[in-house]
Amino acid sequence: MNSAALSGGFANPAQEAAHGFRALMNAMARPGEIFEVSGGQGPAPLSIGAAVALLTLCDADTGLYLAPSFDSAEMRGWVAFHFGAPLVPAERADFALGRWEELLPLEQYRIGTAEYPDRSATLIVESDSLTQSGTTLRGPGIKDSAALSLPEIAAFQANHTLFPLGLDFVFTAGAHVAALPRSTEVN
Repeated sequence: MNSAALSGGFANPAQEAAHGFRALMNAMARPGEIFEVSGGQGPAPLSIGAAVALLTLCDADTGLYLAPSFDSAEMRGWVAFHFGAPLVPAERADFALGRWEELLPLEQYRIGTAEYPDRSATLIVESDSLTQSGTTLRGPGIKDSAALSLPEIAAFQANHTLFPLGLDFVFTAGAHVAALPRSTEVN
């Protein structure tokens, strides 16, 4: 393992993981809102937001799929050292990390079952930017409507029709995170 794998992570794991978890849960509870996170760092091209999501949500029991631009020796070493998630193919992933185009097609990920809808994948989508504009969102956690800059609309509309099954999404850009749970209607 190289020394780059040992760097990054949380400087104060208990406190920073708690802050990261709260930000991610707030993002899931309030689709379309953008939250700032801090503390997590990983190898390039991993953003702070994605590092915080991985450090907070993944562990040795959660399979992680790395899209090609993130699947490097440095990233594998960082994952192994900081939280030990097994690296798995997309169809077995609990979490997947990558840019939107690399994570397609969405049909390759688990969407849960009627008995266990929670056994689906969460995709951590690295983006160049996040804005509260563009696509209109409605549903639980949204008073009237919200907006979020999404990479496309049709895929998220199709995902919503699967509810209570389907995928959940965490979008990251720099030190910012936003979420789109499967319960959110996208127009």
